[in-house]
Amino acid sequence: MTTESPAAAVRTEPVAVLRGIRKRYRLDNTAVLALDGVDLDIPPARFTVITGPSGSGKSTLLHLLGALDRADAGTLHVDGRDLARLDDDALSAFRARHIGFVFQSFNLLPVLTALENVEYPLRLGMLSAAARRARALDLLGAVGLADKARHRPAELSGGQRQRVAIARALANSPRLLLADEPTANLDRATGAGIIALLRRLQRETGTSVVFSSHDAAVLDAADLRVTLVDGRVARLETGAEVAA
Repeated sequence: MTTESPAAAVRTEPVAVLRGIRKRYRLDNTAVLALDGVDLDIPPARFTVITGPSGSGKSTLLHLLGALDRADAGTLHVDGRDLARLDDDALSAFRARHIGFVFQSFNLLPVLTALENVEYPLRLGMLSAAARRARALDLLGAVGLADKARHRPAELSGGQRQRVAIARALANSPRLLLADEPTANLDRATGAGIIALLRRLQRETGTSVVFSSHDAAVLDAADLRVTLVDGRVARLETGAEVAA
C-alpha cells in the first residue's frame, strides 16, 4: 500500500484552527444561530469526533471545515490557509486537493464501477490514466476490496459501498478527512468494521479524521471528543478521558 504520507506524520501544528466562528441560517422567517463563537484546534494525524444533540451545529461545523460553506464571522485556517481569503474557484480547488469526504449515503456514482468511483477525483490532477488506475487499485486493496474493482455500487453491500467511499476520499491524499455520521446507515458489526478501517488508515497515512456522530463505538474510538451544545463547544475530552 502506498497511501502513507511521511510529511503529514511529522507535522505538529493543528490541521485546522477555528477562532470565534459564527454561522447563522434562515429557516423560513426565523434566523437560526448554528454556531456561536466556536474556538477549536483540530489536531494533526488524530481521530476527532464531533458530538452533541440534534441541532447543536455538528453538520454546520463539518461544512465549514470542508470548505462547503463560509462562516459569517471569525477565522478558519485549514492546512495553514485562511479560507476566508480564497475566492470560490480557489476554495473549490483547495477542497478537491486537501479535503476528503465520507457521507452516510455513500454518494457513489451508480453507473461507475468501484474502481472508476475511486479514480474519479484523480481526474482533477495531473496523473496519467495508468497512474490513476494504479492509485485507485492500491486504495481498493487497502480497504479490502481489490476483488470488487469491477462491481458497480448496486452490486455491493452497504459496508462495501462505504469502503469504496473511504478509498475515494483518500484518493488525493487529503490532509483532512471529514465524515458525517458515516455509520448511521450500517448495522453495528459493519459500522465497527468501518471505524476500525478508518483508524488503521488514519494511522498509516497521517490523515486527520473528523467524524460527526452519536454512535457510542465512534465516540469511544476518539482521540479527541468535541461536544457541541447550542452552537458552542461545551466540552473537550482527550482519548484518555473518553476511555474513562
